[in-house]
Amino acid sequence: MAEELLHKHFAPYEPKAGEEYMSNKQLTHFRKILETLKKELSEDIDRTVHTMQDEATVFADPNDRASQETDIAIELRNRDRERKLIKKIEETLTRINDGDYGFCDKCGVEIGIKRLEARPTATLCIDCKTLDEMKERQMAK
Repeated sequence: MAEELLHKHFAPYEPKAGEEYMSNKQLTHFRKILETLKKELSEDIDRTVHTMQDEATVFADPNDRASQETDIAIELRNRDRERKLIKKIEETLTRINDGDYGFCDKCGVEIGIKRLEARPTATLCIDCKTLDEMKERQMAK
C-alpha cells in the first residue's frame, strides 16, 4: 500500500547535475512524501475503526462469528503495521529536521536518492542493510 501511494502521488526526484546531496529541494520532496503517507495512513486507521464499529454484528451461527473474528484480527494486524509505519515516519521527519536524513546510521555514507524513493524511511545504505539481512539469516539457522 505504501509503495502504491508513493508512485501514485509523487514523481521520482531527478537531481540536477552538480546538485548537493540532501539539498533543501530534496529534503522538501521527501518531507512531502512522508507527510502525505502519514496523513493517508492515519485516515485509513480512522476509517477502519469507524467501519469496525458500524459493522459490529453478533452472528448466531458460530461459523459466521468465527469468520468475522478472523476478518477483524487480520484488519487489526494490518492497522498495527500501519501504526508502526507512522511511528517510523515521525522518526524520519525528525531526522530530516535534525539534518541526519539520507545518511546511513551505521557507516555514514549517502543512502542514495533512488533507495530513499523506494523506501523513504530507510536508515541504512544498501550495503549495511544487505549485511544485516545476511546476519539475520545466519542467526536464524
